Amino acid sequence: MEPLDRSTIWPYDEHGEPGEFYYSRYGSPTVAEAESRLGELDGGTALLYPSGSGATTALALALLQPGDTIALAAGCYYGTGVTFEALGRWGLGHVEFDQTGPPPDGVQLVWLEAPSNPFLTMPDLEAAAAHPAPVVVDATAATPVHLRPLEHGADFVLHSATKYLAGHDDALLGVVVCRDSTRADELRAFRSRTGLVAAADPAWLLLRGLKTLELRVRRQTATATAIAERLAAQPQVRTVRYPGLGGLLSFDVADGEAARRVETSTRLIVNATSLGGVTSVMESRRRWEGERVPAGLLRLSVGLEEPEALWDDLAQALANA
Repeated sequence: MEPLDRSTIWPYDEHGEPGEFYYSRYGSPTVAEAESRLGELDGGTALLYPSGSGATTALALALLQPGDTIALAAGCYYGTGVTFEALGRWGLGHVEFDQTGPPPDGVQLVWLEAPSNPFLTMPDLEAAAAHPAPVVVDATAATPVHLRPLEHGADFVLHSATKYLAGHDDALLGVVVCRDSTRADELRAFRSRTGLVAAADPAWLLLRGLKTLELRVRRQTATATAIAERLAAQPQVRTVRYPGLGGLLSFDVADGEAARRVETSTRLIVNATSLGGVTSVMESRRRWEGERVPAGLLRLSVGLEEPEALWDDLAQALANA
């Protein structure tokens, strides 16, 4: 493994001048190594943040000003909209749009999600790239294994690195990858001034997770594909959403009570939030997102357990729906 450097300061050189690292708010060796690897994966310049929401906040504040509007993909991760609502106090607006088509006119930033969470729609990247505003793609669920948005005209890629990139439910991080190095320099300066910096320990855990990223995601994709097909044939399941890539899917049972019975009946699949880890987790999303999602919607993040064991657990839980 790469060395873990927890230092917050480093000595100046023999001439009394700061070197590459001198104070950790501006950069540190372990974080820089993680950023280098992330940049290679997505084909740009990466900046690490203490969480995915921190990355979202930093990107919006650094790029926009009061009176600007974000075109936000409808049905995307609800926390992104919650963040933008909070930033409304500073004059930032947002409107939702169907990301399977072109973004609306008159906005200063286009925010896509590939795929959206928990509705699993994929954006029209070509239509978004033709828009005059900068384009951000939250590719947390796709990962660079399945999609590199900068190659499709996006200006920024965002990941909640807590999820698939770190992959073990033990590191809270976010990352923004920039196509333009000048924009990356601007974001780095803003990050240093505001203190939205990542610590060395989670960055080191992220480096560990990246070593197995493709192996994990390929396995999770294969398992999720098989489970989505089987779910579609179950009489208790009304709708299955799966974009054909990654380990995230969602499905609907009859109502909220049925969803609660299913999520609390699994024995192998953990009833918990989040996604992208080696352990399969499932939950009803109505508890967090309210009426923006169907009452019976369950979100399943497939881990690395044996596919047949996962299916057997789901099947017995669905019997309680």
